[in-house]
Amino acid sequence: MRALGPVSALALIVSAGAVPVRAEPLTFEAALSRAASDAPDLRAAALGVEAAEASVTAAGRLPDPRLAFGLDGFPVSGPAAGRFGEDSFTALRVGIEQDLPSRARRRAERSLAESAVGVAISNNAVASREVRIAAGLAWIDLYYAGRKLAALDDILATLEPLWDTVPAGVASGSDRPATVLEVARLRAALDDRRTELIAQSQTARAILTRWTGDPDPSVEGSPPQDAPEPVILRAGLDDLPELRAYGARDRQAQAEIDLARAGARPDWSMQASYQRRDPRFGDMLSLGASVSLPLFQRERQQPIIAARTADAARVAVERDGKRRQLQAELEADLAQHATDHAQWMRARDVILPLALHQSDLETAAYAAGRIGLAEVVQTFTAVAEARLDVLDKEAVVTRHAAEISLTYGGGQ
Repeated sequence: MRALGPVSALALIVSAGAVPVRAEPLTFEAALSRAASDAPDLRAAALGVEAAEASVTAAGRLPDPRLAFGLDGFPVSGPAAGRFGEDSFTALRVGIEQDLPSRARRRAERSLAESAVGVAISNNAVASREVRIAAGLAWIDLYYAGRKLAALDDILATLEPLWDTVPAGVASGSDRPATVLEVARLRAALDDRRTELIAQSQTARAILTRWTGDPDPSVEGSPPQDAPEPVILRAGLDDLPELRAYGARDRQAQAEIDLARAGARPDWSMQASYQRRDPRFGDMLSLGASVSLPLFQRERQQPIIAARTADAARVAVERDGKRRQLQAELEADLAQHATDHAQWMRARDVILPLALHQSDLETAAYAAGRIGLAEVVQTFTAVAEARLDVLDKEAVVTRHAAEISLTYGGGQ
């Protein structure tokens, strides 16, 4: 097979575009959907919601009654000591006791259980967003790793004939002996790049398997191309799952305050018992009640109320701090995305065309005999690196745009 000349090799490099990804049934949206239905993190969060909802049924109910039994009035001294039924006091007793917590305590317990459901739902929403982000980024990483690997393989195949002509140029005396070493170095650098891309592809595939459950995932279609809309993202900041979760935590904190305040109110307990005595004296029925006396509220109930009130205030302060953090992170992400996009545009519209133009000039100089083949090989390698750099920067922009949209946007 006839070796390609420098001009033909350059033409193939220039024409090497995006290589289509192997068609497999896992688009970007499909990966997000599968992660939302299969990720163990979300199944665990859903079970947390189920557990909290089940607890609401029992919250605020009266405690279970207690069965009480015993022996009353058994003599241990005197003439009737140790003998059952010799006096009118000894009786076998069986009864039932029922605690009656205050209505405020029971209402607070129900509110606390209901607020726990809200917290579990909020945690589920946060976990859902995190899973979507992780699955989406893994899909994009796998997509671009495949594109870059295919492009690099095409470049290596294109440069192979050109590299093979170097020894002949050295043998003919038109190139320096060191040219062979320089070509070997450039070739090794591209081989290193290929090894890194294989590792990146394997890593992305393993992460995507974690979130989707697909043992050997691959991608089809294109990643989302929508650019982040700063105005919309800023307006929707308060609707993020992390901030909505603080609303549920605030309701939980208020319920805990109500429960602490209920401790300052007395709780009742009712008792009823039947006493079996000697038939000569007759049986007896006893009824009774007891009530708690929160007499030392300054040392007991009030410190607990103050602690729960401080917790509620802490939730509000933490929410304000979290909002500021998210706002700062959003602005930083938008600024970084703008920087990444500008660098991608320069690489695509300035650096790559300059590399191509330089290769045209070097090719013409080689044809005129003013430079050797080593300079042409270096130029063509620079074009290949510039093309791969464009793909690298495109991947960074696409990945960051998707991360911003999934983190701060809707669709949760």
